Amino acid sequence: MASLGTESSNAFKSNPPHQETIEGKSEREKKIEEWLPINADRNAKWWYSSFHNITAMVGAGVLGLPHAMSQLGWGPGVTLLILSWIITLYTLWQMVEMHEMVPGKRFDRYHELGQHAFGEKLGLYIVVPQQLIVEVGGGIVYMVTGGASLKKFHDTVCPSCKPIKLSFFIMIFASAQFVLSHLPSFNSISGVSLVAAVMSLCYSTIAWTASVHKGTQENVQYTKKAADTTELVFNFFNALGTVAFAYAGHSVVLEIQATIPSTPEKPSKVSMWKGVIVAYIIVALCYWPVAIIGYWIFGNEVNDNILISLEKPSWLIAMANLFVGFHVIGSYQCVGKENEFQTKFNSSFFGS
Repeated sequence: MASLGTESSNAFKSNPPHQETIEGKSEREKKIEEWLPINADRNAKWWYSSFHNITAMVGAGVLGLPHAMSQLGWGPGVTLLILSWIITLYTLWQMVEMHEMVPGKRFDRYHELGQHAFGEKLGLYIVVPQQLIVEVGGGIVYMVTGGASLKKFHDTVCPSCKPIKLSFFIMIFASAQFVLSHLPSFNSISGVSLVAAVMSLCYSTIAWTASVHKGTQENVQYTKKAADTTELVFNFFNALGTVAFAYAGHSVVLEIQATIPSTPEKPSKVSMWKGVIVAYIIVALCYWPVAIIGYWIFGNEVNDNILISLEKPSWLIAMANLFVGFHVIGSYQCVGKENEFQTKFNSSFFGS
């Protein structure tokens, strides 16, 4: 019996269970990676991750932060604005660290990390639906926001022109996406993402500098506007959601990091984290001045889009809306670079 046990042990060591399956799966994954170009080029620089993260995170929602402040008040508003920045930076750091937490393997997509944590099937069921909600929901928001921004630009530049329906501007936005969607990887949209990141900084700067130029309004008040306690509570939670959503953008963090080269001496997390820090500094420069100065200037009368409260000069407001339109063109491309379905479906071509 002892010799039998020794033989069994030796057999286990020489031929571990499922070894062929593991090797076959590795080969299959390699073929899938070659088939999917989204992160095939692992030669991105650290600053690529900066403007990719800025483009994915900063959105037209920044223009609604002053209104959110009016529903929260000075104390809770500033606290939540900074606290959300810290919490989301910490959670993004966790994602960066987990990208290569298993030696010799990179989790390039969320569902791969989910499968490692929860199992092959359960990981898919937990991660993919939530990621799709973010991806599809974000895509719809960007389509509508992009079309609305282009319409506002048109109406501001040519107020006497014949009105054009919003749906036509959404179609114009969609046409641009149809062309850009042929760019297969994050590296291929790096130029688009850079322009979008610059645009976000531009319209945010326009929002708060124009507010300063306009000056504090007469009889400005900072008390919360609500008819009753119920409305006050709903307004508070709505504002809380606005602040939390403003720091969205984690849904493509792993895909962004997947484009960065990695070596034992310098893992990808070093360059990625450097880019994230720069991105978050720029995000703070975009968000905090708009939220605080916008609320300070207009008080509780601020509109849910601060550009509407500014009104004039019309040429500057038109430029800001155009910048928003250009920015969300890049944002749409960033959130659309998740390819969990392609990964799963294309695996059938290489065996299961």
